[in-house]
Amino acid sequence: MNKTKIAITLDQNSIEQLDRLVSKHTFPNRSQAIQEAVQEKLERMERSRLARECAKLDPALEKAMAEEGLSEELSKWPEY
Repeated sequence: MNKTKIAITLDQNSIEQLDRLVSKHTFPNRSQAIQEAVQEKLERMERSRLARECAKLDPALEKAMAEEGLSEELSKWPEY
């Protein structure tokens, strides 16, 4: 994956916390820590969006659509 260098500004408290994580070898460096934090946040936002979209679905309608034609198919299956 290609990477692009960017500049960010953080408050002193965040930098100190970040440096403690690096000194404890939780992350190899600041850049890696920030990269993982941003990726985690983006993934969380995507899951949240998916959950909001799913909440809009009508469970009864979704079930009916999933089962549509199922009774016909079951009669064609061989018996075991």
